[in-house]
Formats: sequence, structure tokens, C-alpha cells
Amino acid sequence: MSAWWHRRSIRIRLTMVAGVVMALVCTAVAVFALTALRETAVESRKKYLVAQFMIMSRQIAQGNPPPRYLASSFGEMVQVFDSDGTLIASTPGFTAREPQITGLRPQVSGAFADAQLCGLRQFAGKCMIVVSCPLYTADGAWWVNLAVENVPWYISPQHLAAIVGGWLLLVGVTMAGCHRIVGKTLEPVSAIGGELAKITASDLGRRVPVPKHQDELRDLAETANQTLDRTQTAVEQQLRFASDASHDLRSPLTAMKAELEESLMRPRETDWPRTANALLRSVERLQALVTDLLRIARMDAGVRTRHERVDLTDLVAGELDTRPRRVEVIRRLTPGVTVHGEPIALTRVLNNLLDNAERHAESAITVTVMREPGAAVLEVHDDGEGIAPDKREVVFQRFVRLDASRKRDAHGTGLGLPIARQIVEAHGGSLTIEDASHGARFVLRLPEQG
Repeated sequence: MSAWWHRRSIRIRLTMVAGVVMALVCTAVAVFALTALRETAVESRKKYLVAQFMIMSRQIAQGNPPPRYLASSFGEMVQVFDSDGTLIASTPGFTAREPQITGLRPQVSGAFADAQLCGLRQFAGKCMIVVSCPLYTADGAWWVNLAVENVPWYISPQHLAAIVGGWLLLVGVTMAGCHRIVGKTLEPVSAIGGELAKITASDLGRRVPVPKHQDELRDLAETANQTLDRTQTAVEQQLRFASDASHDLRSPLTAMKAELEESLMRPRETDWPRTANALLRSVERLQALVTDLLRIARMDAGVRTRHERVDLTDLVAGELDTRPRRVEVIRRLTPGVTVHGEPIALTRVLNNLLDNAERHAESAITVTVMREPGAAVLEVHDDGEGIAPDKREVVFQRFVRLDASRKRDAHGTGLGLPIARQIVEAHGGSLTIEDASHGARFVLRLPEQG
């Protein structure tokens, strides 16, 4: 049953739920209405029997004894007994020896007793409304018993038909209305689903229709379009990345192929040690590029390594001590500055920043480690030409190399700074280029580990 239910559409399920709820409500209302109407009908019949008794009592009080057989206008049965218990009058069907319909007696003098009884001998298979009233005469107290067939639970076929018809009408209208309203409500969902089904990897420019009403479905459509925007941007970035990567990979391969072809054309004239060194430089460039691409792929995939407490000052000092110097390095290191991170990754960031600074420095690089409120700061400042403000974010894009960088190092990959920023952001920090009186000043900020 559960599997069958969940295979149905939302429209069908909501329609069925609405129908069941309305059916329960209508049933409860119908039961209440039938109960109230039946009670009213029962009271009406009791009042009728009491009214018949009052008519009879007035006739007897006026000296007109009841006839032996009483007329019945509503199907009621009547017995009149004198003070000795002798049947004086009755509706046809009762004999002189017929016992009383009921032995009910009122608890208060002058009142009457009533009850709804089933299984009486005189009325086999029927339930009756019975009223017993005292009638006071000169000969003593007479007793009048009146009975009429009880009202059935459905009151009458007309009442039952009306209630069943109303029940069916309300349930049917509710289900039809729910089916239509849910259908109209879900039309935008169908439109969104249809448009999404048409979107392919080669056609990411399509967008789902946005409903005109400001509701949850509009929010869903806008969220879907925002997701498609991000997806298109990511795919375009990946395509550009693949194109740039293939271009950069092709360059050293092309150089290696050209070197080998030229050498093979004149094998005796070729300086093989020189050729081997040229090929080695191309292989090293290719190896560096592949390493960078692998690191980027791992970071894009969300691969995270174990972080630990790192003394940033010691890490920078140790790297500067072992690193070959191409220009003068000025140190301004505040002791005891610690962060939480991966030492190898942070070392890669430092080396990328130093490599970039050495390519552009004229004579010196200044490396600073200091504290700011809640942050550890690493600055790498060169005394070169600097970077124009409108290019400060461009240099962090993958495979982007400014003209000055290409002139100083034609074999760069354009991945050092993007990798450095991505590593820093993975550590919860930031890497930016800030103003300086001369040269380029790269500023790295990480949350300080207290």
C-alpha cells in the first residue's frame, strides 16, 4: 500500500487526502445532524402523545367517557385502564385481557412518564415511544398508556437521501476543486522541470521560467536560475582552464619536439649536451606545470589535509635560511606568531610569493611577520615596478600573466599566485595586494592561534 501511494503524483495524493478529510468532516456533521433531527422528531412524537392525552382528559372531565375503541390519526396505540386495572378503552387490536403496554409510572404526581422501548410483546420487532399518564376521575386514578413507533436512525428516506446527497456533493466538489487548484499550483513546477530537461552541457544558456507571483515557487525558480548561472560559470571556467592548461602543456612539448627534430636532422653536428640541457629545462617546466595542475585539481575537489599549530615566524625564518637568494631579503619577523594550518601548504604559499617577488624586484625584498588584532600577517614586498590597481585581482586568475611578468620570465605557468590564494582561503584567511610607496606588497592574513 505504501509503495502504491508513493507512486501516485502529488496532485492525486493531495486530492485524495482532501477528499478523505472532507469525507470525515461531512460524516461527523451528518451524524450530528441526524442525531439532532432524530431527537427533535422523537420529542415531537412525545409531545403529540401528550397532546392526545390532554384531549382525552378534557373529554372525560366534561363527562364524556371514551368510546370502547379509540380512533388513531397518527398510528398511535392507546390503552385506558380504570383504577381497578380494567381496560376501558383502546385503539383497535387490544383485548380486554391485554396487559398494559408498560408499567411506567411518573415519579411526581400530575406528571407523566416516557421511555423508548424495544421488544414489547405487543410490538414484536419494533421500537416504540411510550408515554404513561395518570387520569384522575371521580372513580379514582385511571391510567392512560400511549405508544407510537419510534423514529428510525435515518429519520426518513427523504432525510437520508438529502444528507447522503449533500455528503457526496461536498466531497466531490472538494476533490475536484483540490485537483484543479493543485494542478494550477504545480504548473510552474512542470514548466521548470520541462526547461531543465532541455538543458545540456552544450546549452547552458537556458533558464527556467519565473512565475509572476511572489511565492515559494518563484523562489524555487530564481534559486534554480542562480544555480544554473553558477553551473554555467563553473563550466566556462573549467573550459577556459582546460584550454589554458592544454596551451601551456603544449608549449614545452612543442619546444621539446622541435629540439629533437632539429637534432635528428643533423645528428653529427648536434651539441648533444646542450640539447639535453634544453630538453631538461622543458621537462622541468612541464613537471612544474603538471604539479600545479594536480594541486589545483585536489583543491577544487575539496581535498583537505590535517591542520596543526604552526609557528609562522619559525616557518618563514627556516625557509628564508635555506632558500637560495637572488636579491637581498630584509627580514622583519615578530617572534611567536602562530596559526592553525598545514605547514607544507603554507610553505608553498611563501615560496610562490617569494618567487613572484624575486622576478620583479630590482634589488631587495622585505618579508614581514607581525600581529594584528585577531590575525597573523605575512607581507612580501618587492621594490620592483609594482602592479596597477586595476590589475591587482587579475593576477590571481589562473594562467594570467602580465606583460612585465612575461618579459622577466617567459617560462612561468601563471598558476603560482592563484594556488597561493586558494591555499590561504582554505585556511580561512585572505591574500591581497595592498598599496605601497613603490613595488608590489602582497599581504597574507590568517586567524591567529592563541
